[in-house]
Amino acid sequence: MQTSSGPRDREVKALLFDMDNTLWDFVTAKQAACHAVVDFLKVGDGEDLYQYFRRPGVGFEDPGNILDYIRDINAPAASFPRCCTVYEKTKLAAISPYEGAAETLSSLTDAGIPLAVVTDAHSSQAKRRLEKAGLSEYFSCIVTPDISGQRKPEPASFLYALGALDADAAEAMVVGDSIRREIEPAHGLGMKTAYALYGDRSDSPVSLLCRPDFVLHDIRDLIEILKL
Repeated sequence: MQTSSGPRDREVKALLFDMDNTLWDFVTAKQAACHAVVDFLKVGDGEDLYQYFRRPGVGFEDPGNILDYIRDINAPAASFPRCCTVYEKTKLAAISPYEGAAETLSSLTDAGIPLAVVTDAHSSQAKRRLEKAGLSEYFSCIVTPDISGQRKPEPASFLYALGALDADAAEAMVVGDSIRREIEPAHGLGMKTAYALYGDRSDSPVSLLCRPDFVLHDIRDLIEILKL
């Protein structure tokens, strides 16, 4: 769990959490939503639709992926708005926190450590997902690109969260499942890092250029790391 060197408990006075695949399994939720769209269309394949969201150069949450898929399988274009509704409703319904997530966040807040979410989801979607997961009460702020003006790995959202928590970078830790989008930028800002390996569903090899302070195999590892 812990790397050869890393921060001790009282050095961490604020935590910034990624949301999707760090607090819950977002990939599984998206796959369920894609299958629901195909069931609605009565044509196609749910896994094929999910692969449209994984194409290089397109947004992982861009509804245009659904429209492209509809066109490519020659389904009626008029079904697009309804497909988007089915997709969003199913995805939200499928979100469930990782085992131990609420326990861990509760321990952190009981210890007086302020928490923020830093995500690339739109603020309205981020709030709905946190509420569905039953985790919204633990976070002092939610920082999204429509608030900060930048998507990760750009630094704006991290800096905004630090300001909202009144925390210095050296006293903060970022928890996230992406080396490129969370661990590397947090390291560059001087923050400590905890890589949520348990949630990394990417096919890309992990960069060795930026080693996290900690590697988490379970979100509850944070309790031991921070000696709560």
